[in-house]
Amino acid sequence: MPGWSSTDQPLLAVGRGSGDPMLRSLIVTVATVIAPLSGVTAAHAAPPDASDQDKAFLVSAHQDNLTEIEGGHTAEKQAGSQAVKDAGSRLVKDHTALDEQVTKVAAEYGVDLPGEPTEKQQAELRKFAAKSGAAFDRAWVPAQVEDHRMTLVALDKEASTGSSEKVRQLARDTKPVVQEHLDLMESIQSGG
Repeated sequence: MPGWSSTDQPLLAVGRGSGDPMLRSLIVTVATVIAPLSGVTAAHAAPPDASDQDKAFLVSAHQDNLTEIEGGHTAEKQAGSQAVKDAGSRLVKDHTALDEQVTKVAAEYGVDLPGEPTEKQQAELRKFAAKSGAAFDRAWVPAQVEDHRMTLVALDKEASTGSSEKVRQLARDTKPVVQEHLDLMESIQSGG
């Protein structure tokens, strides 16, 4: 209303529990309209049970998936044996699907995911990209065995000690796929 300031009595009276139902209704209506515009709505706020560990797990899982996808593409093109090329294709397919789930859960928790693997992972990818044929196979397969073993440890840790049931379930759901990859890589490594 023209001429009113924030210190005028009618607004202060509402703050002190004024009995004017029309004014209360107006304030509730304004608050209802403003809250969604503030960008902090229940749909966008991070669920309360996401710990720093859960968030770090999501970031790490995403970067691991990006690494496996890129490494799988490299294997498809540069591996010496058909078994390693096929393993690369399997990693691309499976880790793309896994990353869709990680990305979905991360979005629910408001976790910003990086657009690329870690610098250490990128260095490893560059090392593999510089090889081809049997030399690629000899370098890449043992690295995949080790990477998948470490991933299983991280999955077990999150599944047992994470705060968020949704993130713990993601870790539990991911484990069988990673175990299959480890079994596949160990079979290739042993010549099976």
